[in-house]
Amino acid sequence: MSAKRCIVIPAYNEAGQIASVIEGARKFGQADIVVIDDGSVDGTLDLARAAGVFVIRHPFNMGAGVATQTGYKFACKKGFETLLQLDGDGQHHPGHIPELFAMVEEGVCDLAIGSRFLQKCGHRTGFWKQAGIQLFRALIRMTTGKFITDPTSGYRCMNRRVFEYFTADSYPWDYPDANVLIDLLRRGFRIAELPVAMAPNPEGRSMHRGIFRISYYFFNMFFSILVILMRRKTG
Repeated sequence: MSAKRCIVIPAYNEAGQIASVIEGARKFGQADIVVIDDGSVDGTLDLARAAGVFVIRHPFNMGAGVATQTGYKFACKKGFETLLQLDGDGQHHPGHIPELFAMVEEGVCDLAIGSRFLQKCGHRTGFWKQAGIQLFRALIRMTTGKFITDPTSGYRCMNRRVFEYFTADSYPWDYPDANVLIDLLRRGFRIAELPVAMAPNPEGRSMHRGIFRISYYFFNMFFSILVILMRRKTG
């Protein structure tokens, strides 16, 4: 291994998948694994511990951004050089882990994103999800000149400069998607994508289901992007 690596798996009520996700990460990752249990109430915590990985437990559900940032802070404290994150719901195929690590460790980019839309067969999503992705693609391109095909992908690998930057108080606590990508690009970080296979959520769950959640998500994302654009551009 050319760098000290860790794999961060944020999970909330993923008892049905967490053991297999850990198994896949262990098989392909050659890295230390930490699960961030974001206040699960379904046995996720016990199953992750039984799998023999390090687990950080939130006392209650605090949001996707807080869960991933807990992983970033842990990685900084422990001196890791490269961090890969994947969701605990089993959607991310672990076979791509070595490629994502290689892109970062070989200096291709600072942040590597696993894109479900670069596969030849493509990937289908729901109407609102697809509309949001198209909109965020356009916003990223308009504000940074960079085309990112999968701005909402949670399958990401990054070097220490990136995850150390993500430990700042300004990191969004709920939805770190297009907003953080725009922030990174405006500050001179290099982002690249890798074609990856992704499966639908095995239980059919989505954080963007329901008109209230969708409206809240879009409002927060636009507000966050506006704040980022008001900051002085660097890099």
